[in-house]
Amino acid sequence: MEARWRDIDFLLQRPGKLVSDGFEPGPEVCSAARSVCLVIGSSLSLQLREFLRDFKILVIGAGGLGCEMLKDLALSGFGNIDVIDMDTIDVSNLNRQFLFRMHDVGKPKAQVAAEKIMQRIKGVTVTPHYGRIEDKDIEFYREFQLIVLGLDSLEARSYINSIACSFLEYNEDGELDMSTIKPMVDGGTEGFKGHARVILPGFTPCFHCTLWLFPPQVTYPLCTLAETPRSPAHCIEYVHLIQWGQDREGESFNPDNPEHMTWMYEQALKRAEQFNISGVTYSLTQGVVKNIIPAIASTNAIVSAICSLEALKLATMCSKGLDNYMMYSGTQGVYTHTVSYEKDSSCMVCSPGVPVEVDGSITLQEFIDMLLLDARFKDKLSKPSVSFQGTNLYMQAPPVLEEMTRPNLQSSLLSLMGSKGVLNVNDRKLAGVLRVQVAFRNVATPMAV
Repeated sequence: MEARWRDIDFLLQRPGKLVSDGFEPGPEVCSAARSVCLVIGSSLSLQLREFLRDFKILVIGAGGLGCEMLKDLALSGFGNIDVIDMDTIDVSNLNRQFLFRMHDVGKPKAQVAAEKIMQRIKGVTVTPHYGRIEDKDIEFYREFQLIVLGLDSLEARSYINSIACSFLEYNEDGELDMSTIKPMVDGGTEGFKGHARVILPGFTPCFHCTLWLFPPQVTYPLCTLAETPRSPAHCIEYVHLIQWGQDREGESFNPDNPEHMTWMYEQALKRAEQFNISGVTYSLTQGVVKNIIPAIASTNAIVSAICSLEALKLATMCSKGLDNYMMYSGTQGVYTHTVSYEKDSSCMVCSPGVPVEVDGSITLQEFIDMLLLDARFKDKLSKPSVSFQGTNLYMQAPPVLEEMTRPNLQSSLLSLMGSKGVLNVNDRKLAGVLRVQVAFRNVATPMAV
């Protein structure tokens, strides 16, 4: 059993030029996620492993990448892991999600993955959560020291990014309280390509800062689908978007229903034959309709290994971390490239506050109305609540707080704040908090006596 941790022991006990600041192997080992310094009081590797076993880490996603991450993290010494996933196991998952077997089909991925990891790796506790990430309150995420993402959607990544950034606290001068950083390691795969990145919200670029990295979703003009299809995907999308509603009016299409998918494939094949287009297959029909990108097991393994190593670095500071984005391509050989992206100083998710300049006479009600009309916040706010330095200026709910803070709506914002500063705006549309850095103009300067 001790031999299993030999390489981890060697990594955590040796000095070197690549270790991060604060790491001192020996009587006192200082380890952190660049924000919190935890002192381990002995040089024994057993105590280092006890630290890793107590380190609370959350893995989001138990699919192809998530299964690999759970295995790698557990074998790296992490012994207190939670995993959350909303999906159940399908037969199509079995070729790459190696923790699952045929008799597991239909069961929650998180639950089965947790059971399999604990069976194979003794001393590891994996707590499963079967459900949507949005169903967990913000305090659930606060208790973890590190979050590792194995997700396959931009929406889910954006949501978790907003949660992590909502924990950030800044002082009046806009300086970040480093102890409020919630580190994240994000991995993603797409066929033979993948990426790994380290996100220290408020310190490195957050997900929203680099949203431009992700290409727009592929869409097809309806006129092309209906009149001049040129590819198998055009034929499939025509049946999916147009013909289904015409031929099976009032019936909802279920991509997981075999009968529905078979009908979709057969109709797409007929349309392809009409336009002399080849290449329509059942698997391609599934891929187009479900927006499935072929998954490659080796890509998952490589990206997971990188993410797990970065998690170990963040927890122990045994080596310098990734700065801050790595791309992998396995289409022609093995190629990796690391890029240090810059943080967006005006990011509305992780910055000290989105700058807003207002007149010194503006009331709180007028300020809220202005936010709702501002193009930057238009789609993100519906019924905002506003607070300043821990004081509720106006709360939409519960009713008792709304009634208590309602008189502030007619007060000038300057009188409520006293001077320029950062307002925290909460809204049911927001996953976290929106910080607004307010500056006043046309403020009368008191005359000297």
